Amino acid sequence: MSRAPNYEFQEWWNKQREKNHDHELLLEKSDNTGFLTVEIHTPTLDPTVQRERSRSRSARQLSWVCLLRCQQLASSLAWLANAFVHLLRTANRRISASPTDSSSSRLYRVIKFFLILVILLLCFELVAYFKGWHFSPPSPDAAEAMVELIYAKWLEIRAGYLAPPLQILTNVCIILFLIQSVDRIALVLGCFWIKFRRLRPVATVEYTGDNVDEYPMVLVQIPMCNEREVYHQSIAAVCIQDWPKERMLVQVLDDSDELDVQLLIKAEVQKWQQRGVRILYRHRLIRTGYKAGNLKSAMSCDYVKDYEFVAIFDADFQPGPDFLKKTIPYFKGNDDLALVQTRWAFVNKDENLLTRLQNINLSFHFEVEQQVNGIFINFFGFNGTAGVWRIKALEECGGWLERTTVEDMDVAVRAHLCGWKFIYLNDVTCLCELPESYEAYKKQQHRWHSGPMQLFRLCFTDVLRSKVSVAKKANMIFLFFLLRKLILPFYSFTLFCIILPLSMFLPEAQLPAWVVCYIPGFMSILNILPAPRSFPFIVPFLLFENTMSVTKFNAMISGLFRFGSSYEWIVTKKLGRSSEADLVAFAEKESEPLSEATNLLRSSSEPILDELSKLEITKKAGKTKRNRLYRKELTLAFILLTASVRSLLSAQGIHFYFLLFQGISFLVVGLDLIGEQVS
Repeated sequence: MSRAPNYEFQEWWNKQREKNHDHELLLEKSDNTGFLTVEIHTPTLDPTVQRERSRSRSARQLSWVCLLRCQQLASSLAWLANAFVHLLRTANRRISASPTDSSSSRLYRVIKFFLILVILLLCFELVAYFKGWHFSPPSPDAAEAMVELIYAKWLEIRAGYLAPPLQILTNVCIILFLIQSVDRIALVLGCFWIKFRRLRPVATVEYTGDNVDEYPMVLVQIPMCNEREVYHQSIAAVCIQDWPKERMLVQVLDDSDELDVQLLIKAEVQKWQQRGVRILYRHRLIRTGYKAGNLKSAMSCDYVKDYEFVAIFDADFQPGPDFLKKTIPYFKGNDDLALVQTRWAFVNKDENLLTRLQNINLSFHFEVEQQVNGIFINFFGFNGTAGVWRIKALEECGGWLERTTVEDMDVAVRAHLCGWKFIYLNDVTCLCELPESYEAYKKQQHRWHSGPMQLFRLCFTDVLRSKVSVAKKANMIFLFFLLRKLILPFYSFTLFCIILPLSMFLPEAQLPAWVVCYIPGFMSILNILPAPRSFPFIVPFLLFENTMSVTKFNAMISGLFRFGSSYEWIVTKKLGRSSEADLVAFAEKESEPLSEATNLLRSSSEPILDELSKLEITKKAGKTKRNRLYRKELTLAFILLTASVRSLLSAQGIHFYFLLFQGISFLVVGLDLIGEQVS
């Protein structure tokens, strides 16, 4: 007979086991935490009371948290609404304040229509993607729903009618791209050959003696228009030339329409006249023909016939004191030499990202293009400044004409057709300033790319009828004008801003990856070789050049088809970065210091008229800086970003990344976030 279970003993035994277990845990905890650990026991409350207190505390905390979240959400929504309204007002104000022209509005309407089209296509493709039609396209016969039937018909139209012409245009642009790439490679190889063989022009004489009669008569011209920030620098740099004063005459050709600027420039001229410099001030009441009309008016003076050469400097250019001694000797013994062009050096090339990218582009232009053409062809486009002309050559080719906005290129082409030769000096530099705002740079590029098309239309028959060799005619028509002035902006804009995003929605038209990535990257490396310190900016340079293609394409079209904006001349805004201190530091770095010239240069900026200086400071203080919005760039940014989304659906790696970063580049430029703000 079994014994009855002892429940009291069992209950006692369970309590003892629980105490032993708690004691072991306490010992283990003391071993881990050390002897300094103190355990404090608090009296336990009744579980019912504890639950009620925790429930009430949790309810209060939850209500406070919800109230705080709602307040944060309301403030965030209010901030977003205010920011959105402010953004819309700012955008509307900037766009309405932006000057527009007929050609720009035409191109903008085309780009805007293209944006609406790609957005509609993206919405259509998103529906097809989520329906699964992107991977298994439906056929018209098996289509069940109306949307499925429409998508099937769209696939047939896309493959049969839209993709073939797009592929033809793509192939044409690729061929033009390859031809232009071959031309650039040939220029780089020619530059390497010049460096390897140390080819350079050689002067047959040097002007170092004290006999004044040995020095030819030189006329120096400084055309300017409202150059408030830089007028004194250019005048001072010219007046301290190491050339006999009686053999040099300086003409300050002022087209300013602001009275205070006229008085400032006139006072600067009078100051140098008192120092014994032969310098004259000329002002035109009517600014006809812009810079060409200004130079033409100055060359019509009777005393010009006493001079043999004329040196031209824009208002922001400061030649070194030995500029004339380094350039004039090349004319001695070269009776067929018309022009000696020198290289530009930029005092603000490291000011911001925009100036760094400009320095890359212009370094290639001077170091490679002009040097190769000068050595092997004896012809290149005159840069409009920092050059010396033989006056006889100017007169023989017809002088300055007002028919285009690139009067410098115009006179160079006509002189070349008359048989004159040019020399480019890569080792003689002239200090100048780069545009630091995107607005100023954009206006400059518009003039530089619309003018050549005006000139090409006007002088095409003259080139064919000229007596120069067939090789020179072919070089001028196909290389100088068509390939480098027309084809380059055409294929750059069409290929990377139109065809590439459109091919994402018409995948039957193929654009190879080597066209999108590899060849442009290689060309960018070649472009950056003359400025090796700018190598970290190779990717921004590639993206920015494609971004500028819309401005260059618009300018090329306006100049080719004679739109009104092609004849508009806007003076490039200078900020006066090339101060006397910068010039002195640059001169000490580049050449031997000239104490007398340095002192004169520093003293040239001393105030002459206190009243005028106060007026100048007042006008500067009243100006405010602001950004602008650029419609074409912003619209193209949305087009490229929309195409990048479509490329992401198709899992196209290189195309997606290129479209994404190129779209961001257009967005940055369109929001005016590159360079300095403009006043």
